[in-house]
Amino acid sequence: MDFKDEIRQFAKRVDRLLPQIKTEEATKTSLVMPFLKILGYDVFDPFEVQPEFIADIGIKKGEKVDYAILREDKPVILIECKHYADGLDPHNSQLFRYFHTTEAKFGLLTNGVEYRFYTDLVTPNKMDEKPFFEFKIMDIKDNEVSELRKFHKTEFDLESISSVASELKYFNELTILAMAEMQNPSDDFVRFFAKQAYPSVVTAKVLEQFTPLVKRVFTQIVNDQIAERLKSALKKETEVEEKSAAIAPTEPDALIVTTEEEIEGYLIIKSILRKEIEVGRIFMRDNQSYCGILLDDNNRKPICRFYFTPNRLRIGLFDKDKKEAKYDLDSLDDIYKYSELIVETVINY
Repeated sequence: MDFKDEIRQFAKRVDRLLPQIKTEEATKTSLVMPFLKILGYDVFDPFEVQPEFIADIGIKKGEKVDYAILREDKPVILIECKHYADGLDPHNSQLFRYFHTTEAKFGLLTNGVEYRFYTDLVTPNKMDEKPFFEFKIMDIKDNEVSELRKFHKTEFDLESISSVASELKYFNELTILAMAEMQNPSDDFVRFFAKQAYPSVVTAKVLEQFTPLVKRVFTQIVNDQIAERLKSALKKETEVEEKSAAIAPTEPDALIVTTEEEIEGYLIIKSILRKEIEVGRIFMRDNQSYCGILLDDNNRKPICRFYFTPNRLRIGLFDKDKKEAKYDLDSLDDIYKYSELIVETVINY
């Protein structure tokens, strides 16, 4: 299962768990710890994720933050947790106090549903008041999953994340401002366009006339873009269907029977390739003589072929020249023995 699928699956699980979570500790164990695990961290290894991390504040000793993610024995992310029903706004000051007493570059404030990432873009070693990245797990968007992936243990790079944090923060703030202007245009926003379209002085009466016009224009632009994307997606889908129909085998469908073994074999191939490519690119196309597994539903990109009969299981694999070699299987699990060859075939394409 790839990272995006794990996050989506976790989001569904969170929705089911919330009614059973009564305390802050339950929020940590049921929501926050599984989230950190998806990010690749071993929550039971104190050299990697240290609970109750001590962050002394001045003369106050023994102050603790809920978790600290460590790299080379040094904290890189401080995590403060609250009960899922608590709002986060009153609590960022607590994380703020811990931040400047450690070497951590990032702070995470969460209630297991909402996640806010902070850093020190304005003043070094002083946590910003506003997060540079935030999302709600049950409403997480694809672009937010992509940004979150950068915090995965295998991809975490302090310098690269720091460099994009500023861009991400201001992009989010500009998005909020743009959305606000589109929904309720301010006088300055309307005046900017009215001055370029109206042939005379832009008076208060002109502003009153142009305000609903500007709002309608931007609404129409958004609607047109959505319609165009839908049209483009439908066109692409139609082209794929037509292409598939054009290269589909001419064998009568009634003579083709897809067996449970072929379906299970197909799922094993998807499991093997899940870390290499999106599983949506892997297709099964059955024929009378074999069952083909294709990349991008393209006959010119065969991943493998199943030659399954009641008395014999064989798999056909391809080299870089697309030359096929067949191998006998004692059971479907033997397909895993050829994982490297299968991955290599896809990489060649």
